[in-house]
Amino acid sequence: MASTYYVAFGDVHESTANLPRIAELPGAAGVIITGDLTNCGCTEPAKKIMREIAEINPRIMGQIGNMDTISVESVLEEMGTNIHLQAVELAPGVGLMGVGYSTPTPFSTPSEVPDATMGQWLDQTYEKAKNFKELVLCVHTPPVNTCADRIDSGAHVGSPAVRAFIERVQPAVCLTGHIHESVCSESLGATQVVNPGAMAAGGYVLLHIEDGKARAELKFVG
Repeated sequence: MASTYYVAFGDVHESTANLPRIAELPGAAGVIITGDLTNCGCTEPAKKIMREIAEINPRIMGQIGNMDTISVESVLEEMGTNIHLQAVELAPGVGLMGVGYSTPTPFSTPSEVPDATMGQWLDQTYEKAKNFKELVLCVHTPPVNTCADRIDSGAHVGSPAVRAFIERVQPAVCLTGHIHESVCSESLGATQVVNPGAMAAGGYVLLHIEDGKARAELKFVG
């Protein structure tokens, strides 16, 4: 049986101490970064983080989150690793589509867009990915009203557009982040939604691909 796996994580926020503790990272087919490499950082912090990841595994696919500036996206572009608004083949018949940034927050972070724009971006990117038989969605902002978007007060702060897209398209897996306290894995219809939380807390995802099917496993560093 043909099988492989990728390591996915996000919300690095310039905290990379746990990277060497991800045992599966060196042997993974690649690394998927869901967003927020920096803390409102620019070029140099992003380059440093990307170098540290590449020293362990050089095949990186990443996108910015709301806490990254546009210059961080330029770093990813220059390295040929940017997946925002792009579709990438992970294995025969299995594709990854990426949408970074976030919907508006109370904190006026560097890279926020209206929910309507998020919906347009998802549809636009899906046009590049719709021919894959199995689809993995990498989106920094989680779908609203799930375990992945609940803040400490109990309020749900995710994106209606992301939820509507998932309900309509039903990708096999949705890799997300943004809400650090909402570490979880749950089903939204046929889609497995996984938020591993912040890198500093040690959460990551193993994205298993076997015989053309994708599934996610939420894990933590030992």
